[in-house]
Amino acid sequence: MVKRRSKLALRCACGKHSRGREQPQYLGRIMRMAGGRFRDRQSGAVLPIVLLISAMMLTTSAAWFETSLAAARATTNVRDYLQAFHAADSALLLCARSAIAAASVTPTPAAPGEPAQWKLEAAFEANAVAPLAQWPGSVRAPQCLIEAWRLGTRADARAYLLTSRGFGRNKESQVWLQMQLVIEDETIERHWRHVAARPF
Repeated sequence: MVKRRSKLALRCACGKHSRGREQPQYLGRIMRMAGGRFRDRQSGAVLPIVLLISAMMLTTSAAWFETSLAAARATTNVRDYLQAFHAADSALLLCARSAIAAASVTPTPAAPGEPAQWKLEAAFEANAVAPLAQWPGSVRAPQCLIEAWRLGTRADARAYLLTSRGFGRNKESQVWLQMQLVIEDETIERHWRHVAARPF
Protein backbone atom coordinates (compact mmCIF):
# COMPACT_ATOMS: atom_id res chain seq x y z
CA MET A 1 0.00 0.00 0.00
CA VAL A 2 2.79 2.33 0.85
CA LYS A 3 4.51 1.58 -2.44
CA ARG A 4 1.31 2.17 -4.40
CA ARG A 5 0.70 5.48 -2.70
CA SER A 6 4.25 6.59 -3.31
CA LYS A 7 3.91 5.69 -6.97
CA LEU A 8 0.66 7.59 -7.22
CA ALA A 9 2.14 10.58 -5.49
CA LEU A 10 5.15 10.43 -7.80
CA ARG A 11 2.89 10.30 -10.86
CA CYS A 12 0.81 13.18 -9.60
CA ALA A 13 3.91 15.19 -8.89
CA CYS A 14 5.29 14.40 -12.34
CA GLY A 15 1.99 15.31 -13.89
CA LYS A 16 1.94 18.61 -12.11
CA HIS A 17 5.46 19.37 -13.15
CA SER A 18 4.80 18.36 -16.77
CA ARG A 19 1.69 20.49 -16.92
CA GLY A 20 3.64 23.38 -15.45
CA ARG A 21 6.26 23.05 -18.16
CA GLU A 22 3.75 22.69 -21.02
CA GLN A 23 1.60 25.67 -19.99
CA PRO A 24 4.12 28.39 -21.04
CA GLN A 25 4.49 26.74 -24.47
CA TYR A 26 0.75 26.96 -25.13
CA LEU A 27 0.69 30.54 -23.94
CA GLY A 28 3.58 31.42 -26.24
CA ARG A 29 1.80 29.93 -29.21
CA ILE A 30 -1.39 31.79 -28.40
CA MET A 31 0.49 35.07 -27.99
CA ARG A 32 2.34 34.54 -31.26
CA MET A 33 -0.91 33.81 -33.08
CA ALA A 34 -2.58 36.86 -31.54
CA GLY A 35 0.43 39.02 -32.38
CA GLY A 36 0.39 37.82 -36.00
CA ARG A 37 -3.29 38.66 -36.33
CA PHE A 38 -2.67 42.11 -34.81
CA ARG A 39 0.17 42.76 -37.23
CA ASP A 40 -2.01 41.67 -40.15
CA ARG A 41 -4.76 44.02 -39.05
CA GLN A 42 -2.26 46.83 -38.52
CA SER A 43 -0.68 46.38 -41.97
CA GLY A 44 -4.15 46.23 -43.52
CA ALA A 45 -5.02 49.57 -41.91
CA VAL A 46 -1.73 51.24 -42.90
CA LEU A 47 -1.99 50.39 -46.63
CA PRO A 48 -5.02 52.62 -47.38
CA ILE A 49 -3.39 55.49 -45.50
CA VAL A 50 -0.20 55.15 -47.58
CA LEU A 51 -2.24 55.05 -50.81
CA LEU A 52 -4.22 58.12 -49.74
CA ILE A 53 -1.06 60.10 -48.95
CA SER A 54 0.48 59.06 -52.30
CA ALA A 55 -2.63 60.19 -54.17
CA MET A 56 -2.61 63.53 -52.35
CA MET A 57 1.07 64.05 -53.21
CA LEU A 58 0.44 63.24 -56.88
CA THR A 59 -2.50 65.65 -57.00
CA THR A 60 -0.46 68.41 -55.37
CA SER A 61 2.43 67.84 -57.79
CA ALA A 62 0.12 67.97 -60.81
CA ALA A 63 -1.51 71.19 -59.58
CA TRP A 64 1.89 72.76 -58.97
CA PHE A 65 3.04 71.75 -62.46
CA GLU A 66 -0.06 73.27 -64.09
CA THR A 67 0.41 76.46 -62.09
CA SER A 68 4.04 76.69 -63.21
CA LEU A 69 3.05 76.24 -66.86
CA ALA A 70 0.35 78.90 -66.59
CA ALA A 71 2.80 81.33 -64.98
CA ALA A 72 5.38 80.66 -67.71
CA ARG A 73 2.77 81.28 -70.43
CA ALA A 74 1.62 84.48 -68.75
CA THR A 75 5.22 85.71 -68.49
CA THR A 76 5.83 84.97 -72.17
CA ASN A 77 2.61 86.75 -73.21
CA VAL A 78 3.48 89.84 -71.17
CA ARG A 79 6.98 89.95 -72.65
CA ASP A 80 5.62 89.68 -76.20
CA TYR A 81 3.03 92.38 -75.52
CA LEU A 82 5.62 94.80 -74.13
CA GLN A 83 7.91 94.16 -77.06
CA ALA A 84 5.13 94.80 -79.58
CA PHE A 85 3.99 97.87 -77.64
CA HIS A 86 7.43 99.50 -77.65
CA ALA A 87 7.84 98.75 -81.35
CA ALA A 88 4.48 100.36 -82.20
CA ASP A 89 5.16 103.34 -79.95
CA SER A 90 8.53 104.02 -81.57
CA ALA A 91 7.02 103.76 -85.06
CA LEU A 92 4.22 106.14 -84.06
CA LEU A 93 6.64 108.79 -82.80
CA LEU A 94 8.73 108.59 -85.97
CA CYS A 95 5.59 108.88 -88.13
CA ALA A 96 4.49 111.94 -86.17
CA ARG A 97 7.80 113.63 -86.90
CA SER A 98 7.47 112.82 -90.59
CA ALA A 99 3.88 114.10 -90.72
CA ILE A 100 4.82 117.38 -89.02
CA ALA A 101 7.75 117.89 -91.38
CA ALA A 102 5.62 117.16 -94.46
CA ALA A 103 2.77 119.40 -93.30
CA SER A 104 5.10 122.35 -92.97
CA VAL A 105 6.19 121.96 -96.63
CA THR A 106 3.11 120.94 -98.63
CA PRO A 107 -0.41 120.45 -97.28
CA THR A 108 -1.83 116.97 -97.86
CA PRO A 109 -5.32 116.69 -99.41
CA ALA A 110 -7.76 115.49 -96.80
CA ALA A 111 -11.15 113.86 -96.90
CA PRO A 112 -14.00 114.76 -94.55
CA GLY A 113 -14.73 112.42 -91.68
CA GLU A 114 -12.38 110.26 -89.70
CA PRO A 115 -10.09 108.13 -91.92
CA ALA A 116 -10.80 104.40 -92.00
CA GLN A 117 -8.18 103.01 -94.37
CA TRP A 118 -6.26 101.58 -91.44
CA LYS A 119 -9.12 99.14 -90.80
CA LEU A 120 -8.68 97.49 -94.24
CA GLU A 121 -5.86 94.99 -94.48
CA ALA A 122 -5.13 95.56 -98.17
CA ALA A 123 -5.06 99.36 -97.80
CA PHE A 124 -2.92 99.22 -94.69
CA GLU A 125 -0.36 96.84 -96.17
CA ALA A 126 -0.16 98.88 -99.39
CA ASN A 127 0.19 102.34 -97.83
CA ALA A 128 1.90 101.73 -94.48
CA VAL A 129 5.59 102.52 -94.14
CA ALA A 130 8.24 100.96 -91.95
CA PRO A 131 10.09 103.78 -90.19
CA LEU A 132 12.44 101.21 -88.68
CA ALA A 133 14.16 98.49 -90.67
CA GLN A 134 13.76 95.98 -87.85
CA TRP A 135 12.83 95.87 -84.19
CA PRO A 136 15.01 93.57 -82.04
CA GLY A 137 13.24 90.33 -81.23
CA SER A 138 10.16 91.06 -83.36
CA VAL A 139 9.03 88.85 -86.21
CA ARG A 140 8.41 91.92 -88.41
CA ALA A 141 9.40 95.56 -88.45
CA PRO A 142 6.80 97.96 -87.02
CA GLN A 143 4.52 99.73 -89.51
CA CYS A 144 2.81 103.08 -89.59
CA LEU A 145 0.06 104.57 -91.75
CA ILE A 146 -0.49 108.34 -92.10
CA GLU A 147 -3.96 109.47 -93.18
CA ALA A 148 -4.90 113.12 -93.69
CA TRP A 149 -8.04 114.30 -91.95
CA ARG A 150 -10.15 117.44 -92.49
CA LEU A 151 -11.85 118.72 -89.37
CA GLY A 152 -15.28 120.19 -90.00
CA THR A 153 -15.15 122.63 -87.08
CA ARG A 154 -11.56 123.82 -87.71
CA ALA A 155 -11.15 124.65 -91.39
CA ASP A 156 -7.66 126.12 -91.01
CA ALA A 157 -6.29 123.14 -89.11
CA ARG A 158 -4.52 120.24 -90.71
CA ALA A 159 -5.20 116.94 -89.02
CA TYR A 160 -3.71 113.48 -89.44
CA LEU A 161 -4.60 110.09 -88.09
CA LEU A 162 -1.48 108.03 -87.46
CA THR A 163 -1.84 104.28 -86.96
CA SER A 164 1.07 102.05 -86.03
CA ARG A 165 1.37 98.30 -85.61
CA GLY A 166 4.09 96.55 -83.63
CA PHE A 167 4.89 92.84 -83.46
CA GLY A 168 6.18 90.48 -80.82
CA ARG A 169 7.97 87.21 -81.45
CA ASN A 170 5.13 85.96 -83.68
CA LYS A 171 2.55 87.53 -85.99
CA GLU A 172 -0.30 86.87 -83.57
CA SER A 173 1.33 89.08 -80.95
CA GLN A 174 0.40 92.59 -82.15
CA VAL A 175 -0.21 95.98 -80.59
CA TRP A 176 -2.00 98.79 -82.43
CA LEU A 177 -1.58 102.42 -81.43
CA GLN A 178 -2.99 105.63 -82.86
CA MET A 179 -2.35 109.33 -82.60
CA GLN A 180 -4.56 112.18 -83.75
CA LEU A 181 -2.23 114.94 -84.85
CA VAL A 182 -3.68 118.46 -85.31
CA ILE A 183 -1.55 121.31 -86.65
CA GLU A 184 -2.95 124.82 -86.63
CA ASP A 185 -0.73 127.89 -87.07
CA GLU A 186 2.20 127.19 -84.76
CA THR A 187 0.29 124.88 -82.44
CA ILE A 188 0.67 121.11 -82.58
CA GLU A 189 -1.80 118.90 -80.73
CA ARG A 190 -1.23 115.21 -80.10
CA HIS A 191 -4.04 112.95 -78.97
CA TRP A 192 -2.82 109.45 -78.28
CA ARG A 193 -5.07 106.38 -78.06
CA HIS A 194 -4.76 102.64 -77.93
CA VAL A 195 -6.63 100.34 -80.32
CA ALA A 196 -8.11 97.65 -78.10
CA ALA A 197 -9.24 95.28 -80.89
CA ARG A 198 -7.20 94.43 -83.96
CA PRO A 199 -9.00 95.58 -87.15
CA PHE A 200 -7.91 92.48 -89.06
